Amino acid sequence: MQTNYTSTDDCIVALATPYAESAIAVIRASGDHCISYADRLFSRPGAIATADGNRAHVGYLLHPDSRERIDQVVCTVYRAPASYTGQDSVEVSCHGSLSVIQACLEAFRAAGFRPAGPGEFTLRAFLAGKLGLTQAEAVAELVRARTRTASTLALGRLSGRLERRIEAIKQSLLRVLAGVEIQLDYPEEDTGEVPHDIASLIRARDDVAALADTYRTGALYQDGVLVALAGATNAGKSSLFNALLREDRSIVSDVHGTTRDYIEASVDVGGVPVKLVDTAGLRDVDEQVEGEGIRRSGQIIARSAAVVYLVDATAGVSTGDEQNLASFAPDKPVVKVWNKVDLLPVDHAVPEGYIRSSVETGEGITGILDALFSRISGGAAALTGDETVVDSARQHDLLRRAAEALERTIASVHDGMPADIVAVDLQDAVGALGEITGEVSTDDVLETMFGGFCVGK
Repeated sequence: MQTNYTSTDDCIVALATPYAESAIAVIRASGDHCISYADRLFSRPGAIATADGNRAHVGYLLHPDSRERIDQVVCTVYRAPASYTGQDSVEVSCHGSLSVIQACLEAFRAAGFRPAGPGEFTLRAFLAGKLGLTQAEAVAELVRARTRTASTLALGRLSGRLERRIEAIKQSLLRVLAGVEIQLDYPEEDTGEVPHDIASLIRARDDVAALADTYRTGALYQDGVLVALAGATNAGKSSLFNALLREDRSIVSDVHGTTRDYIEASVDVGGVPVKLVDTAGLRDVDEQVEGEGIRRSGQIIARSAAVVYLVDATAGVSTGDEQNLASFAPDKPVVKVWNKVDLLPVDHAVPEGYIRSSVETGEGITGILDALFSRISGGAAALTGDETVVDSARQHDLLRRAAEALERTIASVHDGMPADIVAVDLQDAVGALGEITGEVSTDDVLETMFGGFCVGK
């Protein structure tokens, strides 16, 4: 069904929790007639229709036509405007049986609700002025966050941290623009110069550019990266993989070639979600199945943002290891690990650039994680979650547009250009900042953005 991204007239309903067997499922509904429609579904006539906001009521959910009992539920009522969407809303907590969930949703549809589109509840919150556009984006980012740092960053944006910073920059530009427009309105008083604070323009440009520059970091913490564990057979990759995950996922064996295909899992590396892949040992083989695994390993290594390369310290760096390391792209970040050091004398020499490691004793595990974070972050310090960063390509593109418009504005002022030329570029910068927060938006932008949300959010 195509969602009308400007209409909020319909009453909508959706499952807010995953469609899977669980202890409890939550069904949310919103719309101007939502409460009266929901009252038809409740076993206690009038209880929902007359309920105060932020109150929960226990009863049975009924089919509106047959009056058949579907489930014992808790129905929570939210009165406009004190609700997530700014409209009258209800949330029904039912048992998490798939058949019960389906029957409840069918009952809502029979009562006059239509299925909500992706992100339609948050869209209504935005249209009602409950959220700015950066805050609405933060809702989706919070749902998708895969590390604690990523969720803390998203929560900061949801609280309005990014929007407040952009609004402060925009207000400083509007004050400058007001002075320019006064000159345009009263040309008889034109002195031939544009009277405004050039320092304010430079500060605004620097602030906008600095925000735009946080995009790579923000995207790193939100989207994560792919990292390959590589090395010759029996170098200890699977043991290290399990140690980094703190669980047994890969089969560990002394037999060469035990890992014949790749195994992947997620791990938090300094707050960055990393998809860690335990690849098949790299060697020349004639056996078809293992050979296919090695071929796939090569593809993963080529796609990875970084490689953790293990060498068996008891065997030393082989010609094969040297060839493997030389085959990586010149700009591929590599963490080189000197593994199984527990099997060698304590004072044995470690090749330059390698990290001593022993999965048996735990030596080097922290150092490997620290080195990996340094490689994938470009040497930047780990974020705490209190920083203001952008992780949306839409926000980044608009910030770059605003910065470029401010560059043109500053150049025009330095070159002594007429006030109307200065005003055009200044208005472009203000407009770009307004698009970020949703002050200026179009149906196409809203459909693209909210279409990527979960249904029920």
